[in-house]
Amino acid sequence: MSHHLDMFPMPSGLMRSQVLGDQSIYTQLLEMMLHLQETLKVYFAQTQQSLVLEEQSHAQAIHEQEALLSHKMCQMVNLLQCGVTGGLGIQMPLPSLDSRGDVRGGQRTQSSRQPDQPVSQLSDVEAAFNGHDLSNRGFDISVLYHSSFQDYKAYQRDKYKEKNSGLINLGTSENKLCTDLITTRLLQSDMNCIEKNLLQYPDWRGHLFLRKEVAQFLTYYCKTPACLDPENVVVLNGCCSVFSALAMVLCDPGEAFLVPTPFYGGFTFTSRLYAKVELIPVHLESEITDVNIHPFQLTVDKLEQALFEATLQGKRVRGLMLTNPQNPLGDVYSRDSLKEYLEFAKRYNLHAIIDEIYMLSVFDKSITFHSVLSMGSLPDPNRTHVIWGTSKDFGISGFRFGALYTNNKEVAAAVSAFGYLHSTSGITQFKLFRLLQDREWIDKVYLPTNHFRLRETHKYVTKELQELEIPFLNRGSGLYVWINLKKYLFPCTFEEELLLHQRFLDNKLMLSRGKTYMCKEPGWFRLIFADKPTQLRVAMCRFSQTLGEQKQYLIRKQLEDAMKE
Repeated sequence: MSHHLDMFPMPSGLMRSQVLGDQSIYTQLLEMMLHLQETLKVYFAQTQQSLVLEEQSHAQAIHEQEALLSHKMCQMVNLLQCGVTGGLGIQMPLPSLDSRGDVRGGQRTQSSRQPDQPVSQLSDVEAAFNGHDLSNRGFDISVLYHSSFQDYKAYQRDKYKEKNSGLINLGTSENKLCTDLITTRLLQSDMNCIEKNLLQYPDWRGHLFLRKEVAQFLTYYCKTPACLDPENVVVLNGCCSVFSALAMVLCDPGEAFLVPTPFYGGFTFTSRLYAKVELIPVHLESEITDVNIHPFQLTVDKLEQALFEATLQGKRVRGLMLTNPQNPLGDVYSRDSLKEYLEFAKRYNLHAIIDEIYMLSVFDKSITFHSVLSMGSLPDPNRTHVIWGTSKDFGISGFRFGALYTNNKEVAAAVSAFGYLHSTSGITQFKLFRLLQDREWIDKVYLPTNHFRLRETHKYVTKELQELEIPFLNRGSGLYVWINLKKYLFPCTFEEELLLHQRFLDNKLMLSRGKTYMCKEPGWFRLIFADKPTQLRVAMCRFSQTLGEQKQYLIRKQLEDAMKE
């Protein structure tokens, strides 16, 4: 999952009539209003410029700004509608839209469509005003979905292809470096099996042949002290599905997990979609101090403090969520650190969920990955749950596969129920079984090539960043680099971070901004480097161009501020 979640979501579990009473909604509306204000400035400036120059490029830029403006208005309407329909006595005149979806004052313009012509699809704004068929829960989900995936939807509509101007996506964490190897392996004859049992409903936990292979695979690559039990494996259609199921069976609505920040934004969407579980951030700082010997260092003291503050607020914390290797930082936890975190969880009777989806994507030979499953004795084995999948390590996110390993039979049984809704097809399970079974190909062909290509693209991107004098975390794992663009924000706020994010999109480049990872500090972005070299070069040219434009914007802005003084 992608994970580029520019969220202005509605708080889960709130009725529409309650929403405007929540201070967080005012913060969200303020952020959207500030962005809308800046968009309008750019829009009118480009409109005036286009009247003079009448160039096609300006016309295209105006069209893009109109689309963005429409979307932002839709977001605000969705939130404001909560108060309108909740009986707060707010009266809002409906804007009218012409056939292009433009917002006008006064009455709706008369349509020129003939009676026998099909009705055009409603625009976002029209849908916001006319969508009264959803329940309160459905309304929450709709707002959450549209606000979470607006950039990704734009990318799906306008993907970059060679010699076109489509969006290049360096925001979604996908490994596109070894599709040639994977494709060749998947086309081999042993992958093609159509048996009767594969065409019928599977065991909701996953076919036994796949669960056995997953157990053997994790035993081998996680270096476990003993063979893992296939009965402790549950297979669903993706790691986020596994996490969502765990949130459902470990927490009641309103309960919480501790999660060190910055963390993968997909957890926020996943935890709220079904379970309505809160993720309490354990904020980490980039500054190196006597306490922090490296940026964004996680310590038990910080976990203790976050748990203490949550308890004072009356929140019930049920677990600790960790990702190792970390996303988006790229840190790989040491064995001693992992043990400390698990002992903390045991001390407070917390479940520990460890997502190890990047475990085979450690490409720096000097770094050793330690799986939780490699520990001789876990502090609390009955409350320790490990997630792994093939999306990142094998670059096959489209297969939709994620696995849970837990010693807790009760948890495994409860999560298995979600296979009824979130199982992986039998054909896919067989191909995965064959792929994971081919240890010789994985060890001698795939992993060495994948690690080499990751090193090469990482080297290229970090060299470009160094030439641009952009600070970044230089790690040796994962598919991404965590970069610091604070110097391109003035002032350094999340509102300005959002504007820079939009400027990247205007130049057909998609990154993930820090706020979507609950980062405490504005100005951080995640940049994916696991892409084809030719496409990566185009992307970095767009990256450099965007920062050049941002520099000019900051100079003008500072001059304007100086003149006002």
